[in-house]
Amino acid sequence: MLTSGLGGHTWQVKKEAEEEDPLDQLISHSGCAASHYAVQECMAQHQDWRQCQSQVKAFRDCMGKQQARRREELQREKEQASAHC
Repeated sequence: MLTSGLGGHTWQVKKEAEEEDPLDQLISHSGCAASHYAVQECMAQHQDWRQCQSQVKAFRDCMGKQQARRREELQREKEQASAHC
């Protein structure tokens, strides 16, 4: 990692071999990467989030479903752990 001080700021340049951004990993593992990229593409094209509402809604819905699945999974794990005690 390269760092240099410029005007009191420290800039870090990551090597390509270093880990992926944690947020990108989370989105990728959620199964919602395609809808996330659709939002990004729309924003790059239109520069106005109001014109990207269908993409934002699709991404929000996908992430909501993923969060519900994860909650159910954690609840099952909790129930299994308490049954073994």
